[in-house]
Amino acid sequence: MESNKYLEDISEIKNMMSRSSRFISLSGLSGVMAGVYALIGAFLAKLKLQAIANIDWHDLSGEDPIKIETGLIMDLFVIAMGVMVMAIATGIVLTMYKAHNSGEKIWNISSQRLVINFLIPLVTGGLFCIILYQNGFSSLISSTTLIFYGLACVNASKYTLGDVRYMGMAFIILGLISTQFVGYGLYFWALGFGLCHIVYGALMYFKYDRK
Repeated sequence: MESNKYLEDISEIKNMMSRSSRFISLSGLSGVMAGVYALIGAFLAKLKLQAIANIDWHDLSGEDPIKIETGLIMDLFVIAMGVMVMAIATGIVLTMYKAHNSGEKIWNISSQRLVINFLIPLVTGGLFCIILYQNGFSSLISSTTLIFYGLACVNASKYTLGDVRYMGMAFIILGLISTQFVGYGLYFWALGFGLCHIVYGALMYFKYDRK
């Protein structure tokens, strides 16, 4: 009986230390929803690309090809931003709900460190994607987003659930592989941001969220 009490005390101390150094209220369902939004976004992007491919260029002989390409890039940018906004909004709402149920503050030292360490590689990757576009390497943008998002997850994983690290490594590997299959970037993007998020979110839900 006495030894069991000591084990319970040690377990409680470990939980308290984990809560003080890590933000553990990330919602698994938010990962699932982020994946669903990404798949919808990839589908819409595919429709846009197909529409461009099926254009009868003889009927557009007076059109500026650069203007058409710029319009396509803007459409894809709007789709990507829509996916990101929806994913972030859903993540915030579900994480707030989980934090409220577990009695944890959503904005504390741990969550601040999590956000900062996540944003550093992510913002760097976003700026690098702009540089790639400026220099005519648009075909590598999807691979770059996967790699830098993976780096962001790995960098932030020490301030949240350790499983995030493995998801980040999966994104990095997937992004590196996609650099060897230029032209299929959208499919790799959907596989990473879509399927990987859904699988990760489902695993996290059943491992941590489901009571």
